[in-house]
Amino acid sequence: MIGISKLLGSPDKYGDSLRYDQSAKSYKYGVKEGYGPVVVWNVTRSCNLSCVHCYSNSEIKSYQGELSTVEAKAFIDDLVEFKVPVLLLSGGEPLMRSDIYELIGYARKQGVRVTLSTNGTLINSKIARRLKDLGVSYVGISLDGIGEENDSFRGKTGAYQEALQGIRNCLAVNQKVGLRFTINQYNYSNLERILKLIEEENIPRACFYHLVYSGRGSKLVNQDISATETRKALDLLIAKTLEWQARGLDKEILTVDNHCDGIYLYLKLKAKGDPRVEQVKTLLAINGGNRSGIAIANVDWLGKVHPDQFTQNYTLGNVKERPFSQIWCDDSIGILYKLRDRKVYLTGRCQSCKWLDLCNGNFRPRAEAVHNNFWAEDPACYLTDNEISRAVTSDELRVKN
Repeated sequence: MIGISKLLGSPDKYGDSLRYDQSAKSYKYGVKEGYGPVVVWNVTRSCNLSCVHCYSNSEIKSYQGELSTVEAKAFIDDLVEFKVPVLLLSGGEPLMRSDIYELIGYARKQGVRVTLSTNGTLINSKIARRLKDLGVSYVGISLDGIGEENDSFRGKTGAYQEALQGIRNCLAVNQKVGLRFTINQYNYSNLERILKLIEEENIPRACFYHLVYSGRGSKLVNQDISATETRKALDLLIAKTLEWQARGLDKEILTVDNHCDGIYLYLKLKAKGDPRVEQVKTLLAINGGNRSGIAIANVDWLGKVHPDQFTQNYTLGNVKERPFSQIWCDDSIGILYKLRDRKVYLTGRCQSCKWLDLCNGNFRPRAEAVHNNFWAEDPACYLTDNEISRAVTSDELRVKN
């Protein structure tokens, strides 16, 4: 994640302590020294929607082999011992799991910070209150457009209004909630309207995801936005964040799954002579770029462990057979070992990029989807050859407004 609002000077939020801690720079088993990674757990594959970009290929049906309640609690116990700072419950649709509230309560009683990634359509006022009472730290609700655009993308008429009501229900009980928006050709034109919605509905946090070509999303390679459109999207997010800050509106704005964003922001500030520029570069250096297989992990509905939720074609082990903490710290697992020292394996533009220490090769699933090579350059990198060249002058690094 790139904290756009944080880099532009907003007050620290909880996640900033994980992303910008100096002790994280050389630590390879978690977010920082003494802690495990943030774990994204797909508690179920079942879902009440059928989104075109779903990385888990979820459908409206039951799936066999998901972790039992007993197995799930043993998994949580191990995460507690491993000092995992955040357990993000995802799916499918996590609220479709019958024991989800029992598992949330179990994790919270042991001090685990629990967040929820949901389509929001099932969050009525009663469920919103239950999540709040259980101590869920944050609920991220996905909207991928306004009205019919969202419904078409998510495969259900009325999904937009149901998700929006889910956000409102969370806000009504003071449950921290935010919006998740995956940018692509289907909804790129909706971006300004989404920003307007964030202000009108008083939504305190929004994460803007870059498209990852995984699961059903692998069919959307040609539906991703162009480099020019990506730069325009970042320009809009940066401008709106600065506007909100100037007006005293406390909005946390982040982008996800493309570490070019931090470098692009740095270059824009540098071109303008902004006094924040060196602080931004320092924070990006501490963060270290993409940390799949290091500070982010995924456990799917079957208990299989993966480097992240979009890299489920690489399995590291299964928590039914071996504790997650042991799997995660096993340097003999080839893909983990390479991800933790990936710079020597990267090829193409990534290999010679000036900003490799700040980006860490960006997102590997996209590289594999397009180039059939896990270590190839990320096709979603929108920085120009001049901007990434190690030999360029400061004048060549200027980013147009």
